[in-house]
Amino acid sequence: MDLYDGYMFFTIKKRRSEGTGAAPRGKKVKDEPSPTPSPCIGPPACNGAGNEVIKDPFCDPDNPKKVTFQDVSAAAYKIKDGIHHSPCIKSRMSSMLDMEIYFKKEFLQFTGSFKERGARYALSQLPKEQKAVGVIAASAGNHALALSYHGQSLGIPVTVVMPLIAPMMKVQACRSYGANVIIQGNDISESKVHAQKLGQENGCIYINGYDHPHILAGQGTMGLEIIEQVPDVDAVVIPVGGGGLIAGAALAIKNLKPSVKIIGVESERCASFSEAMKAGKPVRTEVSSTIADGLAVPTVGVNAFATAKDLIDKMVVVKEEYIALAILRLVELEKAIVEGAGATGLAAILEGLLPELEGKKVVVALCGGNIDTTALGRVIDRGLAADGRLIRFVVTVSDRPGGIAELTKLLADMGVSIKDIFHERAWLKTDIFSVQVKCVVEARDKAHSEELEAALRKRYDQVAWLPKYF
Repeated sequence: MDLYDGYMFFTIKKRRSEGTGAAPRGKKVKDEPSPTPSPCIGPPACNGAGNEVIKDPFCDPDNPKKVTFQDVSAAAYKIKDGIHHSPCIKSRMSSMLDMEIYFKKEFLQFTGSFKERGARYALSQLPKEQKAVGVIAASAGNHALALSYHGQSLGIPVTVVMPLIAPMMKVQACRSYGANVIIQGNDISESKVHAQKLGQENGCIYINGYDHPHILAGQGTMGLEIIEQVPDVDAVVIPVGGGGLIAGAALAIKNLKPSVKIIGVESERCASFSEAMKAGKPVRTEVSSTIADGLAVPTVGVNAFATAKDLIDKMVVVKEEYIALAILRLVELEKAIVEGAGATGLAAILEGLLPELEGKKVVVALCGGNIDTTALGRVIDRGLAADGRLIRFVVTVSDRPGGIAELTKLLADMGVSIKDIFHERAWLKTDIFSVQVKCVVEARDKAHSEELEAALRKRYDQVAWLPKYF
C-alpha cells in the first residue's frame, strides 16, 4: 500500500544497506539499547518531560492524512472474517428516556472492545516483509489486547509496551495471546517514548492506537454496520478519546446517510477533542483521573481530527457521576458490564445534555467492556450515590440505652439497608448524653431517600444530609 512505500525504503532497505538488518521472524524485540544508532524515523523532539520523542511518519501534525470512505470500505472487506459483527439492539431504557435507543455492543468483540477493528486492518495491511518483522505499540489496555490477539491470529509478531499502572489482568491477557510485553514507564507517554525507540532499533512499525490511518479506517467499519442494522437512525452518540472511533465511524455514517447527527462525548476530566475543536487544531489538554480511563488522551490524533472535525455535529462533556450512573444502569437493565469509556454516550443522555434527541431513534456505541474488576465495586457505589440510592447523613441521638436502637428501628421500618455506621462522642458541642451517628444507607430510589429524610427530620432535631461528593 502507498502508505508504507516511503517508510519501507527508509527503514528496512536502508538498515540492510548499513548492515544492521531487522529482527528475524519470531524473534522478540529486545528491551535494551542498540549498540549502534539506528536511522531515525524523523527528527527527535521533546514531549515536555525531558524525554526524546521519535516523530511518527504516519501521524504527522504538519501533514495530517484524512481517511476516505473508500478506505473504510476496503477495511470492511478485509476484516470481515476476523471481526465479530456486533449486535445493535433496542434498549429497555427507551421508554424511560423518551427516545428509541439502540446499543451497538462493541464490548462483545473477543477482546472486549472496538479496537479489534483497527488492529486487524492495520496488521493485515502491512507489507509482506514487514509482517515478518512485526509491530510495536504503547497501550495500557484495549489497543494492546486487540493488537496482541490479532497478531497471534495473523502470525505477526507483536510487542506492546505497557506502563506500570496497567491492570495486571490486561498484561497477562496480552501475554496469553503471544505478545512480547514490556512493562516500562510511569504513564502511557513514557511507554510511547520507549516503544518508539525500540521500534526504531528493531525495525518494527509503531502502530498508534487512535491515529494510524489504517486504525481509523478499521474503526469506521462500525459505522457501516450501524447504518445496516438501524437504517432509519437519526443520531449516533460516540465516546471520544483520541478520536479514532468517531473519525472513522462519522466518515462512514455521513457518506451513507448525511442527515444522521454525529455526537461526540468526553469526560470532564479530559475534554481534549472539545478543546481541539475550539482551537481548530489538536492541543495538549490537562488530564486527571477519570472513570473513563480509556478516553484519557491529552492530545487527540492529528489524522483523527482532520478526518472528523467537519463531520461532528455536537460535542458534549459529561460529569464523572453520570458515567458511574451509566455503568450502573447498564448492569441493572441491560445485564451488560461496560467500562467507563464505553458508557459515556449513555451518560450524556442520563445527564440531560442531549434534549434534542427526545422522540428520535438513537444509536449509542458501547465501545468497550474491559473494566478493572478491582474498581467495579467502587464504580457501582458511585453510581448508586449519583442515583440518590446510596445516602450519607449525620444525626444526633440520645446516648442513653435504646437511643441508637430507636434510630436503627426507624431505618428498618423504612425498608432502608444500613451499609455503614459510626458513632462520634468526643468532638461534640451538645450535651454529654448525646451521640452523633454517621450513617451510610441504601434506599430503593430517590423518592424513597426523600421519604427517609422527611422521617428523620420529623423525629430528630439535628439531622445533616451530606453531599454525594466532596
